[in-house]
Amino acid sequence: MSILRESQGISQAEMAEQLDVDVNTYARIERGETHVLHPKLSKIADLLSVDILDLLADDKNVYLVSESNNNNTSCVIGSSAEIAFEIQKLKSEVKLQQKIIELQKRDIAHLEEIVALMKKAEDFN
Repeated sequence: MSILRESQGISQAEMAEQLDVDVNTYARIERGETHVLHPKLSKIADLLSVDILDLLADDKNVYLVSESNNNNTSCVIGSSAEIAFEIQKLKSEVKLQQKIIELQKRDIAHLEEIVALMKKAEDFN
């Protein structure tokens, strides 16, 4: 991204001003040290007069991850290491949720057994 910016004679300070962020934040964006939401990335592409995909085509293995919930869609940019870490966290969360579901299924089965026994007890009375 810095090569694109520099080739157009735009300083980091100018980019930061246009993006309404401080210079340090913009520098972290260029170095791939911070996530960038799609609207901000789109604005960077517009300011540099390039396609948004050109910003992703560098040697840092940067990936675009899309997230959608309740009709709110956001996209996050991150390095492969960051994305791998996030994926690992999500996998751990999924495993935990699966364990909780299994425990809840067992609880339901036990409750169904109790209900069945209570019905039998009522039939005897």
